[in-house]
This record gives sequence, structure tokens and C-alpha cells, in this order.
Amino acid sequence: MATIEECRDALDRLSAKMGHAEGDVRAATTMDRSVSCHITDLDITFVGRMKDGRIDVRDTVAGPPSEKAQIRLAMTGDDLIALVDGRLGFAPAWGSGRIKLTAGLRDLLHLRKLL
Repeated sequence: MATIEECRDALDRLSAKMGHAEGDVRAATTMDRSVSCHITDLDITFVGRMKDGRIDVRDTVAGPPSEKAQIRLAMTGDDLIALVDGRLGFAPAWGSGRIKLTAGLRDLLHLRKLL
């Protein structure tokens, strides 16, 4: 089972990858939205903001977040790390329920470019 530190590192690496994106992917990463990532097996949530092509994790809270972010992810820590490392594809993981993504329709249309 992944640790809180490993999950935080994975989110930092994801943010760095987003910062180097180009084309349609870059356009999708420039949204300004609140973001949360609930790590279900650790029962913690990283909360922050996606802005200027990066994810800025501002806090870690116990359990699900008290406020609903505009873009919400939920998965295990191991799945987060596998996703960022490229060992887990988003679409199959989402389709099988291993990863949950909740966002408004407009945001989902932008985010599909990242997938």
C-alpha cells in the first residue's frame, strides 16, 4: 500500500508532467479549477488547484473533503502511482471503477484531452 508521501510525490510528478505538456493537452491543463484527490485506502484527500498548467496541492485532509472541488478524483494510492508512472491507463481504470472522476460537463470535455 502506498504511503501519503508517495502519493504526494506522485501528484507532484503529475503536476510537472502537465507543466511540460503541449498542444491540446496543454490547453486542457490551463483550466483554473479547484481539485481534490481522495486516496481511498488511506482515507485522506489532497486538495488544491489546477491553474497555469500545474496542480498546486495546498492541503491534505483526513477523509473525504468537506468542500466539493470542481474536479474530484478518487482512487487507491497504488492506482494513483501506477497512473502517474504510466502503468495504468486512465480510460480502462475509470471504466472498471478503479478511478472515479467527478466534474461538470464542460470540465469533462476539457479533461478528455488529457486522457
